[in-house]
Amino acid sequence: MKKRGKGMAIMWYPVGPGGSNVSTARLEMTGDGVLTVFVGSPDVGQGSSTVLAQIAAHTLGIPFEWVRVVAADSDVTPPDHGSVGSRVTYVQGNAVRLACEQMRDLLLAGAREMCDTAIGELHIADGNIARQQDDDFTLGVAAVARHLIGETGKPLQCSAGFTPKGAPVDRKTGQGVLFPSFVYATQIAEVEVDTRTGEVTVLRIVAAHDSGVVINPLLVEGQIAGGIAQGLGMALCEEVLLKDGRTLNPSFMDYALPATVDMPDIRFIHVETVDDVGPYGAKCVAEPSLVPTAPAILNAIHDAVGVRIHDLPATPEKILRALSRVEA
Repeated sequence: MKKRGKGMAIMWYPVGPGGSNVSTARLEMTGDGVLTVFVGSPDVGQGSSTVLAQIAAHTLGIPFEWVRVVAADSDVTPPDHGSVGSRVTYVQGNAVRLACEQMRDLLLAGAREMCDTAIGELHIADGNIARQQDDDFTLGVAAVARHLIGETGKPLQCSAGFTPKGAPVDRKTGQGVLFPSFVYATQIAEVEVDTRTGEVTVLRIVAAHDSGVVINPLLVEGQIAGGIAQGLGMALCEEVLLKDGRTLNPSFMDYALPATVDMPDIRFIHVETVDDVGPYGAKCVAEPSLVPTAPAILNAIHDAVGVRIHDLPATPEKILRALSRVEA
């Protein structure tokens, strides 16, 4: 017999940490208006370089296609803490934003020299510098960059760093600010449990996440789906088997991982809030999507067949043993 159940889990997860968690961004713009962003945080598949390019293009007022990101090349990029702790958008993104604000001010100052106009009357949009309330006047960013470069031939350069605020914990009072912000999520899982075999099929997951302002919805949903895939393995199949100090399943031939066919339908819900410090209100999404997945699945198993599995993963053997104890 197959029985269905639903389970829910909620979570909070810190962004950061604060204090010594510094990121730096270095920029170069050439005479054709192309902006190169040098950052130390690697893009390991999460799409962070795309988001950093979006932040740069938006801040500077140039097309996304004009931005090139060089990430984690120790020959040319600043040192960084790396792609850990769900920090890249929040910390590295702010460094990129601050550096682009410097580059924007540099270009506006150059445009003022060229057209004898107060900086306050100028703005940059779509790669052009224009006067407020004067549609007839435009000056290309590339032209201004060439003017500022002059005969040196060297690209325009600037850099900025960002460190989220934090305070160490007082060991006597337990008070402190370890993390500058937090993300929140609720996930609901629907499962089907075969009471004859103990096999669990996850049919559907609804994932509602507060990641701040969502800069790139597709990448955020990819991160959530990846976390759900990891949580699925944690809940149902992934386990390192040890005996006498030896690993019994040391290869992917023996270590069970969820495959594409095991993934449920996922409904993504973006609960947007505006973070006061994150770049344009963004926070983070990465590890947070893993946190509530396994608890939601285990709660759904309990709802379906009335047994609690406290020792992960919830393999068919464990579920059958739990069911037999209930029947006895």
